Amino acid sequence: MAPTQLELPLREKAQADGDASQNGSSRGPVTFGHALRDSQFLFDPSYRNLNHGSYGTIPHPIQTRLRHYQSLAESAPDRFIRYTYPQLLDQSRAAIATLLRAPPDTCVFVSNATLGVNTVLRNLVWHPDGRDEILYFDTLYGGCAKTVDYVVEDRGGVVGARSIALKYPCEDGEVVARFVAAVEASLREGKRPRVCVFDVVSSLPGVRFPFEAVTAACRERGVLSLVDGAQGVGMVDIDLGAVDPDFFVSNCHKWLHVPRGCAVFYVPLRNQAMIRSTLPTSHGFVPRAGTKRHNPMPPSAKSVFVNAFEFVGTLDTAPYLCVKDSIRWREEVLGGEARIREALTAMAREGGKRAAEILGTKVMDNASQSLTRCSMVNVALPLAVQPENGKALEGELASLPSFPESDMSAVTDWFLRRLMDEHNTFIALFVYGGQCWARLSAQVYLELDDFEWAGKTLKEVCERVAKGEYKQ
Repeated sequence: MAPTQLELPLREKAQADGDASQNGSSRGPVTFGHALRDSQFLFDPSYRNLNHGSYGTIPHPIQTRLRHYQSLAESAPDRFIRYTYPQLLDQSRAAIATLLRAPPDTCVFVSNATLGVNTVLRNLVWHPDGRDEILYFDTLYGGCAKTVDYVVEDRGGVVGARSIALKYPCEDGEVVARFVAAVEASLREGKRPRVCVFDVVSSLPGVRFPFEAVTAACRERGVLSLVDGAQGVGMVDIDLGAVDPDFFVSNCHKWLHVPRGCAVFYVPLRNQAMIRSTLPTSHGFVPRAGTKRHNPMPPSAKSVFVNAFEFVGTLDTAPYLCVKDSIRWREEVLGGEARIREALTAMAREGGKRAAEILGTKVMDNASQSLTRCSMVNVALPLAVQPENGKALEGELASLPSFPESDMSAVTDWFLRRLMDEHNTFIALFVYGGQCWARLSAQVYLELDDFEWAGKTLKEVCERVAKGEYKQ
């Protein structure tokens, strides 16, 4: 039976400012900003979402699609899960593969990027001589860094790890140079650099990472490239056919306006034999011993890799089916990926600049502005952290109000509580280079005055920290 069709209400609750007509026909892409927020998104009117980079969000039309797929599943569970769902899933795989410029048979879905990174690192077979190493940059997302820690611990010394230190703001060439130096150091020490884990856009600080150049450097040196694009698809132009990583995963629920949780997991044909099991292992696993196990799902002519990820236990995977709908909504309503990228990069850069001017600080960027070639921006706060070793703060940090490093957890918690409870917002905070920073996310439902508001709000709370109010 063919999948039940439902026309996507692309302009449901369309803007009343003339960007869309009453009958839903388009007169061109919508104008980004608050009118789009109010007509298309689900936000509480009093809430300012400046942290899109953490969890993303969806518009009304995609929520409608999500509920449609969930209703289909409940209307006839066996028919949907066994027969309808695989057809709909193939449509979303084809849509995301087209967006990433990759063959459909190389793209499957998992629930989030961390699961994708886990899937690769837990499937790789390590040499028993104990020389293998996992390389990673020290800005790697904490959950993935802990995955590296776990694999090293769990394998009992068979594999080690090597962290590559970065000092932002630096140029892309320096990032590549530090990777090359780490590979050379590993080899000099008699180790075997097997795989390197790195970002598309790092989380904290939220900067664009030169993943294309590092992937090429991995290939030149025989190191597997595992690209954590948690912040990736929907924000950065990604051409997997040209970049050709060994493994790639990217959350669709962050920047692609897909419901949580959904991530595309890409493995080129040459490496699919390495990914023998999903997490958890399910019906798609093929034992080397040839043992026959009962599989309740219908027979499939798809590849072992695609078939394995099609059904991994009973989960609500309706978000996977929304991928094709979100891509279409972004094309027909927002004007397409190029328009979105250009607008959000410009908004992040200008918005970060305005917030920094209000705070009297700076934006984290390098001379080539490659760090801000994305939809997030890092703005320094007028607060420094006194190191516990007693060393005095130097340079511009010496003139800033400061608090002891031992108070950092208390300050962060107090700061975030004030933002949420008193200002009805959340802004990602972190300490880098001895200074406090805020990460702001640009998005199609925001305007530059949101960044100005953020600058004023952050300044007010920073002043309260400087007075020691967090100690109360």
